[in-house]
Amino acid sequence: MGSDSDWPLMSGAAKALDEFDVPWEAHVLSAHRTPRRMMEYGSQARRRGLRVLIAGAGGAAHLPGMLAAVTVLPVIGVPRPLPDLQGIDSLLSIVQMPAGVPVATVGIGGARNAGLLAVRMLATSDDALSEVLAQWQARQEEDVIARDASLDRSTRVGGER
Repeated sequence: MGSDSDWPLMSGAAKALDEFDVPWEAHVLSAHRTPRRMMEYGSQARRRGLRVLIAGAGGAAHLPGMLAAVTVLPVIGVPRPLPDLQGIDSLLSIVQMPAGVPVATVGIGGARNAGLLAVRMLATSDDALSEVLAQWQARQEEDVIARDASLDRSTRVGGER
């Protein structure tokens, strides 16, 4: 993340990864204030055993794209909402990468979805993780069906009792 103030948002990705026992690490790497450190981290990530990078950033939001420029790993960008433009600037900055520098982008503030997308990416080459993910998705479906069933019948038929 570009700043430690991003952690309350980005912790959603960490929690999602924890649900699937996927190890993770978190660092503050600023594309603007620590560019050499950020480039070193990104260029060495694969050698260190990392398989997906999740980068949260606000405002100009250069971190995801700059990491993607120095690694072959998939990068998922998380636009951080900031007060002035509510994250629209961050979203546009991350999704508008130049040709040849792809960054997957989740919705504004979507760190949890970034974590879940990383799990899906990892599950493509990990059968055990794929099975756990399939079971998780089945529980999601069961939860929605249970919520529907718990609605009062009158709620579903226009309020008649």
